[in-house]
Amino acid sequence: MYNKDNVFYKILNSELSAKVIYENDCALAFYDINPRKKIHALVITRGLYTNFSDFVSQASPQEVKDFFDTVAKVADILGVSQTGYRILSNIGSDSGQEVEHFHVHILGGEKLSVSL
Repeated sequence: MYNKDNVFYKILNSELSAKVIYENDCALAFYDINPRKKIHALVITRGLYTNFSDFVSQASPQEVKDFFDTVAKVADILGVSQTGYRILSNIGSDSGQEVEHFHVHILGGEKLSVSL
């Protein structure tokens, strides 16, 4: 069940600010306020989905495609498409998901370790 009392919902509704990188009808991309790498951005869906599993099971195929096309576009904007980047989505508390709104992290701008 989606809970509208989360930071990403508040960012989408302009109740909280974010340093926006890119936005369109399906997603909003912004810089993480606690970056783990030189480049650390978040891309959040405008749809009210709690995590990746919820998103891929409930969203339309077009919405899924548009979201991941947006992730690729943001990687281009950030300048990491040629050098490489990692996308990551945590699902549930055991993975460390902190905000129950589907989002992916884009990490790059430096050599990333292979180990997780």
